[in-house]
Amino acid sequence: MPELSLGDDAAAVNALRSAVMRLSRRIKHQRVDESLSPTEMSVLGTLARCGTATPGELARKEHVQPPSMTRIVAMLEAKGLVRLEPHPDDRRQKVVTQTEQAEAMLDESRRRRNVWLTELVSGLDEDEWATLRAAAPVLEKLAHL
Repeated sequence: MPELSLGDDAAAVNALRSAVMRLSRRIKHQRVDESLSPTEMSVLGTLARCGTATPGELARKEHVQPPSMTRIVAMLEAKGLVRLEPHPDDRRQKVVTQTEQAEAMLDESRRRRNVWLTELVSGLDEDEWATLRAAAPVLEKLAHL
């Protein structure tokens, strides 16, 4: 990890944190289904990216305690957005799979957020847009560290 200085690096980290948080809050307001919490949407997104997972695996990926994930999965199941199925190798466990309803909702949510973000970035000049395009893979890496 690069060592941060107290001057410019700390200021850049602070500006990045602040901008990412503000942008994240604004993007979250573009949700399709207001009845789902941000955590529930995140779990569905994780299932879409990673495929089926046990509740314990989801808890680790989402950085929540296993009992909390058990409750989240139960709520998603009650809403018809996930199915619990027997684990293929360990019958004592269950795996969580998203339903077609969840997939359609996530697709529409992504579409809506992408339209909104496209409108937002149209206010950038070409150099700013090029910088943002170049930064996207780095931000993606940071999000998954």
